[in-house]
Amino acid sequence: MPAARESLLDAAYAALARRPWPAVRMVDVAARAGVSRQTLYNEFGSKDGLARALVRREADGYLAGVERALAGPAEVCERLTAAAEWTAAAARDNVLVRALLTGCWTERLPSPPLTAAHSTATVPAQRRADGPLPAPRDFVRIVRDRAASALAAPGTAPAELLLSCELVVRLALSCVAAPPGEGGIAELVRAVLPRHLTGPARPSSAPTPTAGARSPRR
Repeated sequence: MPAARESLLDAAYAALARRPWPAVRMVDVAARAGVSRQTLYNEFGSKDGLARALVRREADGYLAGVERALAGPAEVCERLTAAAEWTAAAARDNVLVRALLTGCWTERLPSPPLTAAHSTATVPAQRRADGPLPAPRDFVRIVRDRAASALAAPGTAPAELLLSCELVVRLALSCVAAPPGEGGIAELVRAVLPRHLTGPARPSSAPTPTAGARSPRR
């Protein structure tokens, strides 16, 4: 039931915005989504299953935004800047993305174990949510590798590009904890990249890919 599943996850996210996760009731999530409580349990198995699926969706939404930022014909520096700006914006606007990227889970948030969970559920999407959830170090590796793959070009040394992408990812994560001042992330990204990757100077970077993004939202 893909439509019901998305409605339930939307309802759970909305409930989390109003009260701490321990106070969120399954019956209220089901009612807001317009389905029965049994449908909710059939889909996720338990409140922990719902939490894992919700966290997984927000992680996937963040990574989808990274891929949008890296797509297109812009210069390497601009695309990496867009990915870094998306990271900072996603962490600012979505408490679950911020917790995933920093590892800082408060008592207000669901905090499912990052390791895989055993489940007897038969719903394919639920089995996927039962898989391991990414830790901050996993995001560094995933985003670094995707950026290096998207930006690879003839004449670019793979090892140098990989290192440059990792530097930008780590820079973006530092901006989550301490937002940059005047000049913003674009100036910082240009400063850490090798000169041959920055291209000619430009006044600003590509826009952060928030339009049409499924997550973060609200």
